[in-house]
Amino acid sequence: MVSQALSEDLGPGDLTAALLPADQIVSAQVITRESGILCGRDWFDEVFAALDPQISVRWHNNDGELLPANHPLCELQGPARTLLSGERVALNFLQTLSGTASMTRRYVDALAGTSARLLDTRKTIPLWRLAQKYAVCCGGGHNHRLGLYDMILIKENHIAAAGSIASALQQAQQRSPGVAVEIEVESVEQLHTALRAGARRILLDNMDHATLRRCVQINAGQAQLEASGNVRLETIREIALTGVDFISVGSLTKHLHALDLSLRIQKIHG
Repeated sequence: MVSQALSEDLGPGDLTAALLPADQIVSAQVITRESGILCGRDWFDEVFAALDPQISVRWHNNDGELLPANHPLCELQGPARTLLSGERVALNFLQTLSGTASMTRRYVDALAGTSARLLDTRKTIPLWRLAQKYAVCCGGGHNHRLGLYDMILIKENHIAAAGSIASALQQAQQRSPGVAVEIEVESVEQLHTALRAGARRILLDNMDHATLRRCVQINAGQAQLEASGNVRLETIREIALTGVDFISVGSLTKHLHALDLSLRIQKIHG
């Protein structure tokens, strides 16, 4: 990821940084202008390690820690040219992943005192999947499947193509024994059908709170239930109080608010 990002930004060379003396050494500091959860140290470090091993980074906080506004995150020292060449790429990784972790923490805080667990989805930035799912964990959330290869999630189009809920579940169990299987339902009637077919994890798609509560009562612990669809920070607690086991939220990784970070040179050494 870092190699591709540097290639995208630098191309054949940083024309602006070339204006600086080649032997100039500087010290710099990164601060956050707003409170949030730190995430992305390894990506930040890798940017400067790839550019110039002479650049040192000294961190004050670890990934997953809550940062107050105007807090210094780290100190850097090294050649001015390469430090400034890597500034934007390093901050892009750090602010984006910290933003994902920070949004996740707000949802986790809204679930405090309930038994529901917060899950992410596959609605991630292309090629950032593992990084964003790592950020969700730093924010206190949990990962749903990483991709199409580590879990079976049978959605409405799969059911339509397979012919029925029962047929889709049967094929999943026969073709991939030992793999976790979840099936999506859109009504109470479909829930009954999925339970009769032996479903052990069921996604309740875009249901209102009253219907979610009814599904929990009908299920009576037979399967794990996940609520999904149109979940917002303002509504997630009420959804959790219906008794579902999981709540998946696409906006954790889809609707991004990058943490506001800034890198400033503090001292010129020569």
